[in-house]
Amino acid sequence: MAEGSYNQFCPVAMAAEILCTRWTMVLLRELVAGSSRFNELRRGVPRMSPALLSKRLKDLEDAGIVERRPVRGGEAISEYALTPAGRDLQPVIEAVGVWGQKWVETNASLEKLDPSLLMWDMRRNIDPSPMPDSRSTIQVIFSDQPEARRNWWLIVQQGADVDLCSVDPGFDVDLYLATDLRTMTEIWMGYVGADAAKADGRLMVTGSRRLERDLKTWFGLSPFAKVDKLVA
Repeated sequence: MAEGSYNQFCPVAMAAEILCTRWTMVLLRELVAGSSRFNELRRGVPRMSPALLSKRLKDLEDAGIVERRPVRGGEAISEYALTPAGRDLQPVIEAVGVWGQKWVETNASLEKLDPSLLMWDMRRNIDPSPMPDSRSTIQVIFSDQPEARRNWWLIVQQGADVDLCSVDPGFDVDLYLATDLRTMTEIWMGYVGADAAKADGRLMVTGSRRLERDLKTWFGLSPFAKVDKLVA
């Protein structure tokens, strides 16, 4: 798998040959987070080319970290699952994330904004349980983005995966969240609270009073948001 060898027997060097090729750790983050199909993984690593994604998945298969399984009833469709060796990497991935939250400067993180990645991450941390039993549609509007990347819709229904749309799904919108991309990223990462962003006018929330009132219960933040930053 390695694109270059350290020629060292040290376990750190041997593991690095597998894990430290470009995009590999980020791809593992997606697999640990639960993405399993090729298109799901693409949405979690939107700047990775499909060809490189295919290669990295094959590399991880060869290393015994990922296995590919056919989807029952799906013609020529596969999903990717972590093997025991892959699942053993979860605390490693989480530890790297905790370190990054603690020690990477805030401004350095906020220079790398990506609405599609942010919305994909937000989608999987929505908690439908405190929301109405009926379908809820939440539109997120990034006022500072070009038209093609400005509007996003989260479709939430009890007992189903949260859907993310970048094209209007045609449902009545129950709640609007209007802000700029940096502010939403700051909220998601735990750098600023939603209430504080609303108070200073950087976040506008309109629509269902219930959804707005319960925002903190269903709008999950980054799993690293509770980690205190140790650098500004």
